[in-house]
Amino acid sequence: IANVKNNQRMHIPIFGNGDVTTPEKAMLMRDKYGLDGAMIGRAAIGNPWFFNEIKHFFKTGEHLPKATIAQRVEMAKRHLKLAIDWKGERLGIVETRRHYTNYFKGIPHFKEYRLKMVTTDEFEDLEEIFNDVLNKFS
Repeated sequence: IANVKNNQRMHIPIFGNGDVTTPEKAMLMRDKYGLDGAMIGRAAIGNPWFFNEIKHFFKTGEHLPKATIAQRVEMAKRHLKLAIDWKGERLGIVETRRHYTNYFKGIPHFKEYRLKMVTTDEFEDLEEIFNDVLNKFS
């Protein structure tokens, strides 16, 4: 990649892709290879804060604190509402299920709530589960 980027005949932006799972790896891609940008994939699934984490790390060299329970719940609710607005209630609910594991990753004793989230078919029931999570884990 660095050879392509440093080729004098190339006058296009060069982006890297693959395994950008930490701010450090994004910085390495920028600094070691001189790339113009990086494509982020899996690391952002269920972790929309990742882009701000990278931006902050580039500016300061420091990590941001992890998202709070309230921030995670708010993002899950927002994601669900946007999915429903776009695809309808049934499909919106089904398609957002796969993101809940990542939104709430690392929370001890969360299995019961995760199972409810991925098996519930009603918007109102999901809202209630999200509110229970907020009350229990905040």
